[in-house]
Parts: sequence; structure tokens; C-alpha cells
Amino acid sequence: MSPSERAERLYDRIMSAAERGRVDSVRFFLPMALQSYAELGPLNVDQRYDVGRLAEVGGDAKLAAAQADTILKAQPKHLLGLLLASRAARLKGDNKAADAFLRQLAAAEPAERAKQLPEYLLHQNDIDGAITELRGKGGK
Repeated sequence: MSPSERAERLYDRIMSAAERGRVDSVRFFLPMALQSYAELGPLNVDQRYDVGRLAEVGGDAKLAAAQADTILKAQPKHLLGLLLASRAARLKGDNKAADAFLRQLAAAEPAERAKQLPEYLLHQNDIDGAITELRGKGGK
């Protein structure tokens, strides 16, 4: 198994455990997953999003925000960067900023989705969920 495959498998395992409320499994595998991503060298956008999501489920808002900032610095309208920034802000308790990032995501979504970036297809459910969340709050 390649280092990238190992990191992705750990990511999938942790996210699945988090969805099922298995905090013990998240805590056990999280350090391994973060180390796996650290060993990959320069991360692409998808990998940065994965690290940010891992940080989020681990309660590390600072790391999640750092990954979002790095994505958005390179691509200011990237849907995964905006989504991760929203989640990091919410984790910090800043709901106003979180909602602002969601509004930016909704505004950028049609043009960005048209690009059909591989990471958008991989995380389509996350993006769709964010749009649904915003609409539930009376947004676009």
C-alpha cells in the first residue's frame, strides 16, 4: 500500500468512526492518520481538506483553520476551502463567520462545480450538505 493509500484509508476509517460516534476509535487512529499525511510531503488540496476534516473531528480548530487558510490563499473560491473554513469557525464558536463562509460557498458553487475538479467529486456529499445547511438557515 502506498503512503497516499494508507493516509486515505485511515481518513476513511476515522470519518466512519466519527459518524458512528466511536470517539475511542477516532482518538486511537487520529495520530496515525495525521502522521501519514505529514509523511506525504507537499499536500494537494484534497489532502489538505482531509487533514482539516481530521482536525475537525479531533477538535483541533486551529489546524482545521490553517488548512482552510492555505487552500483559500491559493484558490479563494475553492469550495472545500470555504467549507473547511466554515467548519473551523463553527468549531471555534464563531457562528457568524461560519455562516459567512457558507454564503461564500453558495455564491461560488455554480462556477466552481462547473470545473469538475476531482476533489469536488470525492467530497460531493460534504459540499451538498453545506448547501443544504445554508438553505435551512434561510440562505440562498
